Formats: sequence, structure tokens, C-alpha cells
Amino acid sequence: MNLSLVLTVIADDKPGIVEQLSAVITRNQGNWLESRMASLAGKFAGILHITVEDSHADGLLADLATLSGKGIEVRAEHGNVPHGKTVHLTLSLVGNDRPGIVREVSQVLAGLNVNVLELTTDCSAAEMSAVPLFRADAELEVPADFDQQTLATAIESISNELMVDITLH
Repeated sequence: MNLSLVLTVIADDKPGIVEQLSAVITRNQGNWLESRMASLAGKFAGILHITVEDSHADGLLADLATLSGKGIEVRAEHGNVPHGKTVHLTLSLVGNDRPGIVREVSQVLAGLNVNVLELTTDCSAAEMSAVPLFRADAELEVPADFDQQTLATAIESISNELMVDITLH
């Protein structure tokens, strides 16, 4: 039987991290299914979903632990299969940067029982001025009967400076 694992990885950013990680997974008969990885502020961070036969799981976990000696910290958790009928939405917002935007938006999402599947944020100067603009793109999971307008109204109520776009997919 296959065991589903979600791994989180953090290390000082340098060449070869993905190679070392993939070598351990392959050596233990694991299958790399999906991942999200990035370099931020000099650190490499990643999350990945793998499967491995039960008979190879202990060896895989032991080998992953040895990567710590190379400066690569890996944490493994058992993966879960989501239940219930849901739909996915894409949320994009742009506004003048200020402290607290992520907190305020996440409070609205949590209050409406919206699950954040993926979140990407960025802050950069506006094209016509030096004013920093905050951008966020998120993939959200909501119940099938969820009212998208309720979400748009709630997020827009945070600030009239935030431009919001919500798309069903």
C-alpha cells in the first residue's frame, strides 16, 4: 500500500538542494507528485507531496533525517484526502502597501470558512510613482454553495483602496 507524505523543506539557499532531496526519495522508491518551492531572503523553502510503499517508508524517513547534517531540514507529515464537495476560486487583489493587509484578508477568509490552498504575495513600486503596491494571488477552496459576492464585498470592505478580482475555476 502507498503512503502519502507531505514534506516541508528549509535550508540556506544553494545549488543542489532539490537534487539531494530527490535522490533520497528515489533511492527509497518514493514518487514525487507535486511541489512548490522558492528562494526567499537567502533561504530555500519547499513543500512537496510524495508517495512511498509502506515497506520503504521507514528507510525514507531515516534517510531524509540525515539531510539535516547537510543543512537541509525536512519534516514529514501524513497526507490527507479532502472530503466534501467544494469549488476553487482565484482571488487577486492589489492595493497600496501597508502593514496588516494579509492579516485583515486572512481574517475575512477564515470568518467565511474559506480555505487558502495557495497564496503568493509581492510588494513592488507602482509604474507611475514610487508608491509601493501590495499584490496577492490566492487559490481558495469554498463549499459548492458558497456566495462569491459575499467574499468580494467582505474583502472590499477592508479598504476602498483594494482592487479585488474573484474567478471561479
